[in-house]
Parts: sequence; C-alpha cells; structure tokens
Amino acid sequence: MKCIVGEMSNLIRTFIFIALVALYEVHSAKITMEQMQQAAEPVRMVCIKKSKVTEDSLTNMRSGKLDEVKEFKCYVNCVLEMMQTMKKGKLMYDAVMKSIDTMLPDELKDDTKRAIEMCKDSSVGIKDNCDAAFTLLKCILKENPSFFFP
Repeated sequence: MKCIVGEMSNLIRTFIFIALVALYEVHSAKITMEQMQQAAEPVRMVCIKKSKVTEDSLTNMRSGKLDEVKEFKCYVNCVLEMMQTMKKGKLMYDAVMKSIDTMLPDELKDDTKRAIEMCKDSSVGIKDNCDAAFTLLKCILKENPSFFFP
C-alpha cells in the first residue's frame, strides 16, 4: 500500500509541476495541443494501469469509437477524476469552466465550453462513477468531436 501511495504522491507532484508549467505557458504563450498531450501523459499512464483498459479500446477511442466495456469506462472515470473534471460521478462544472478559460488555446475554448454546457446534466442520476464518466464523455464527443481526451 505504501508503494501505491508513494507512486501516487510522486505522480501528483509531477502532474502539479506539469500543470504549473502549462499555466506559465498559457500566460507567456498559448498552450499547444502537443503540450496538452504531454501534460496528460502521466494521468493516462496511471489510469491505464489502474483500469486495465486495453490498447484496442484506446485506439478505438482515438478513431472516434468508444468501447462500452467496464475497463474503458473506468479509464475515462480515472482520467476525469485525476483532472478534477469529475468527483464521485459528478461533473465539477465551475472548476471545469474555469480550467477551460485558463488552460485551453482560444481556438478550442468556445466549442469545449458549448459541449460542457450541453452535457453538464448528462450523467445526473447515474449511480456508477465509471458509467457516469463514460456517459459524460460520450455526450461531449457528440457535441464536439474534436474534443481532446487523453
């Protein structure tokens, strides 16, 4: 258990560092898609390991197909929780909207905000956190097919 806690602690420190670098980049120059992908990589790696999602499911996601299997749904939940987009199956709407303003390049903000606004209630009433996260992502991608998801 100590190993997992230590690993998570190091991951959180790494993620905070990357987030601070990204925040600096936003204020000094616009953050790029490549920087977003790099910042999300530690989260991806932890969530892949935690959820046991298959590479096929991740490949399918990148091509627009979301696999309706528990491992993939729990991967989505893990990513959204680590990015503080969801907590216990609930969308953290205000925090997400603030993050969009702070972190995203201007050309992505409007479409992303619109998708979040359209989907903010899509997972309300869903008891299982993995199902709730999956439902939210599915809605967001329907509203904004170019939405970045690690």
